[in-house]
Amino acid sequence: MTPTPFCIIYSQDAELVRRARAYLRAMSEVRHVSEPDRLYPVLQQTGPCVLITDLRAKECRDLIEQIHSEQSDVLIIALGVAQSETLREAEQLGVYAAEELGLERRRFHALLARAFDFLKVSQENRDLREASATGRDSLTRFEPTPIVERSDGNRGAAPFLRFPRVLRRLDNIDALVGTVVEALADAAGVSRVGLFSRARKDEPYRLRAGLHCLPETDGLEFGQRDPLVRWFELNAHLISRANVKRSGDQTQRTVMRRALDLFGAEAIVPLYARGFIIGWIFFGHRVTGRPFEDQDLESLTMLAEHVSTILENAILFEEATVQKTLAETLLKSIPPGIVAIDQDATIRWFNPPAEKILGLTSGEVLNKPVERAGNRLASLLRETLESRTSVPPQRWIDSNTRRSLAIETRQLADNGSRLGAVAVIQDVTLQETMRERQALVDRATFWTDLAASMSHEIRNPLVAIKTFAQLLPERFEDADFRKEFNQIVLSEIDRLDKIITQINNFAHPPELVLKPIDVRAPVQKGLEIARSRYGVNGHLELETSLEKNLPRIMGDESALAEVFAHLVANAAEASADRSKPRITLTAKPVREGSKQSAVMVTVRDNGSGIAADIKDKIFSPFCTTKPRGMGLGLPIVKRTVFDHHGRVEVDSTPKGTEVTILLPAAAGRD
Repeated sequence: MTPTPFCIIYSQDAELVRRARAYLRAMSEVRHVSEPDRLYPVLQQTGPCVLITDLRAKECRDLIEQIHSEQSDVLIIALGVAQSETLREAEQLGVYAAEELGLERRRFHALLARAFDFLKVSQENRDLREASATGRDSLTRFEPTPIVERSDGNRGAAPFLRFPRVLRRLDNIDALVGTVVEALADAAGVSRVGLFSRARKDEPYRLRAGLHCLPETDGLEFGQRDPLVRWFELNAHLISRANVKRSGDQTQRTVMRRALDLFGAEAIVPLYARGFIIGWIFFGHRVTGRPFEDQDLESLTMLAEHVSTILENAILFEEATVQKTLAETLLKSIPPGIVAIDQDATIRWFNPPAEKILGLTSGEVLNKPVERAGNRLASLLRETLESRTSVPPQRWIDSNTRRSLAIETRQLADNGSRLGAVAVIQDVTLQETMRERQALVDRATFWTDLAASMSHEIRNPLVAIKTFAQLLPERFEDADFRKEFNQIVLSEIDRLDKIITQINNFAHPPELVLKPIDVRAPVQKGLEIARSRYGVNGHLELETSLEKNLPRIMGDESALAEVFAHLVANAAEASADRSKPRITLTAKPVREGSKQSAVMVTVRDNGSGIAADIKDKIFSPFCTTKPRGMGLGLPIVKRTVFDHHGRVEVDSTPKGTEVTILLPAAAGRD
């Protein structure tokens, strides 16, 4: 708890002050004075210290001469231009050191360290002389002075007769603290009072209000580790001039004396709340000129306890006000419209975006029934207010503004008690317009791609049919030609039929019949389809791992079987060029805590992966790397999974591709 030494810088050069502060940050407390009239009062307020003077500053020579002759506990270090007349004059005045302005950091640190050591030794000598003069009684360990009872048994009541019993106004903490300070000055009969506190836990202690304080007091700051704060935490009682003399610990005396001098005070009383220091009050001389007696100090302590309660309540109110202001500003600033009602369905909040979206002003709807905001919104909010479950989001076009709205509602409750409901309103007009435009573009792109793909796919069988038709008159008598013609034409017609069927299935998918099923059934069926339809067999290694404890899903068995068949067929084609092609198919549950929330089916191959240039397009219609085909397989897979409220994830590397299907578990079934 050794106090940090003080260093005062007198200069009008901002760069010099900045550099000196940087040098001294870890060594001492630094205060800057720029006006000559304030230097002497600051030195008296600070006590023993090191004074760094800029010889270029106003009236610097006269100030050095005066301070050197009147304040022996101030060590002066003069900084001037090298080999200048002013620097030589400063040396002749007997300052502690005279140095050039461009002093190097290491030399500067060493000089200040010696100066601080000199100050410390000088202070110890003064303390010893003081102890010798006053006798050994002044060196005994400090004990709080016992409280003297008044003859009427009413201890310290006089100040309370003048101090207001109740200070109710908390809406303006600065005005409140100012009123408290004025009341304290009147109650204690002093002309100078200051109240230090901090607004938040991580902030330093600052002067919140003062009466006739020294000008420099307003710039003082004290951190949680400051010796004064530590002293209050350790000793938990006030500081007065009498206490300084009674303390037997030199370090404690230095801390107390410095604090009193710093504030120009006769007594400093700590303020506590919930076991922590929240600030302190300092009192100057009494207006009568009489010193504080023990009985008066007890009264000041009682006043401080009352102020602690007021200040704690004010700080809590200020924090609550800040949080309320932040919440209100947030609700006013966010883009969605917010409409909140109380339990009686009266509108209590209607933010500016809601005014714009609904075409109403807050004055028209606040504190009025929710129907003022529109019957449809009122119906949704009332349903939310009375419902025991969440009401699903809704969309509609507002009849007043013709905007497309997306509205989500939630019930407001506290410990099971309904307080009201809130609607979050999104204006999705622009998104809907962009979606419609994109749909038009996608539709045009679809037909363009379809035409290109069909022209390519249909041309090949038509060319074959046309070629044989042209040769038929010449080679009609050739039985082998007629047989080959018959086989090829029928094959190409089947191919055309499959193309038409694919397009028709994509454009008009069969309606799904969802029911609780075991996902292993469509997986097994899909494997059979892949073997029979796509020829997935032979030397291909196919491993399956289907866990038995899978939750049931809501699904269409036939549609999901087609999905898994197509994925297995794709995996077989992707790994066909490998010497040992392998496909792994697994199904396992997905858990959220102790509950099974979904089923994950994974098809993994050891092929060469998906090319980077088409990786983002594999689910787009007509995207294919095969020489023959429409590229509609994976888009149909994705749409089918989406219709089952699931999702498809693809992870592909040059060592293989992994396709994962996530399907949610049926509600209420594990």
